[in-house]
Amino acid sequence: MKKKLIGLVLSMAMVGGLLAGCGSSTSASAPAEEAVEAEAETGETGAEAEAEAPAAETTEASAIKVGVIYVGDENEGYTESHMKGIQEMKEALGLTDEQVIEKTNIPEDESCFDAAADLAEQGCQIVFANSFGHEDYMIRAAEEYPDVQFCHATGYQAAMTGLENMHNYFTAIYEARYVSGVVAGLKLNEMIDGGQITAEQAKIGYVGAYPYAEVISGFTSFFLGARSVCPTATMEVQYTNSWFDIAKEGETAKKLIADNCVLISQHADSTGAPAACEEEGVPCVGYNIDMIPTAPNTALTSPTNNWGPYYTYAVKSVIDGTPIDTDWSQGLADGSCLITDLNEAVIAEGTAEKVAEVEEAIKSGSLHVFDTTTFTVDGSSLEDYIAAHADEFAEGGAYAFMDTHVSDGYFHESEPTSAPAFAMIIDGITSVTQEN
Repeated sequence: MKKKLIGLVLSMAMVGGLLAGCGSSTSASAPAEEAVEAEAETGETGAEAEAEAPAAETTEASAIKVGVIYVGDENEGYTESHMKGIQEMKEALGLTDEQVIEKTNIPEDESCFDAAADLAEQGCQIVFANSFGHEDYMIRAAEEYPDVQFCHATGYQAAMTGLENMHNYFTAIYEARYVSGVVAGLKLNEMIDGGQITAEQAKIGYVGAYPYAEVISGFTSFFLGARSVCPTATMEVQYTNSWFDIAKEGETAKKLIADNCVLISQHADSTGAPAACEEEGVPCVGYNIDMIPTAPNTALTSPTNNWGPYYTYAVKSVIDGTPIDTDWSQGLADGSCLITDLNEAVIAEGTAEKVAEVEEAIKSGSLHVFDTTTFTVDGSSLEDYIAAHADEFAEGGAYAFMDTHVSDGYFHESEPTSAPAFAMIIDGITSVTQEN
């Protein structure tokens, strides 16, 4: 796909929504960079605004009541990871099951507002929702129940609302994706060294859900990890237009394999792609959950989220009467993202040692995932591309406000706002959106 066509797609993505890896096909307004504009107008940073906000009254841990709205249930990997995070929070803070009210399979429509209002009416002092399309309904609930804290995963509008009780959170999952990409790149090297493929045949296939910034950020970080150890790697991305479709994800993986991809990864929530890889004998990297039970002979590892640190932090903030960050994002350093167990039967020799080295470098800040010296766009560095295409980064452009994230030689993903913002297709990657 030519860059101009990609630009149109990404423009829709950036204006249409920074969808999170959870289960939404709805669109939304412009990305979180609008919050950067709001900051410029007020002259306040999010931290300064939060510092000025009055702290809530303290609450006894035994009296706290927590509400949670899930787009899916325990049968869907993304929601399951949130459920595990809530359980971790309960154990860390000593909450009983009766103190947490969980609502599953709540669609991204008026049902979300009804669920949020019901939880507030039941006495919940804090309410969480885990899917991108829940955000507008959570904002409405926050407006109607100013004494209740509302926290929304994967969204971007909290800072723009001006509401002290509305918050966004997301993990720095791109860090774990980079590490899983290193695992994949080492496997490619092993295949090259073993004569299974040539260096020029080191082509990765990627099953993506939607062509939105969160997915693009994810597969770019994965690719950069693979490229860091296997410089000849290339990648083809095919979108399924669904977050959870076992059959379609499996079919897409097989299409990529038929198109000469020798390793498969994914940003979709089912086991469909790993199951197809196991059938075809092609190594793979999953997402959200350990895929070794699904693909014991081919699964390498999976990047995954650990929502426990956030849920513990946010609920404890209510208990302590301290403000909750308007935008929150943490990664490998505090355990909010990680990779699942390495499959010793499949990974390349030396993988565990390399993973430990890379994780430590990311944690220490000596390695930046989106280091602009490690990739190009249309043959140019990101900084040079921005300078030559200013209109594409202006309001309404294909990559609106992405330039505000670039400084000190790298793209500061999930720092100005918690939601991912990297939305460019870099050299070495091609992408295709399938017809529904």
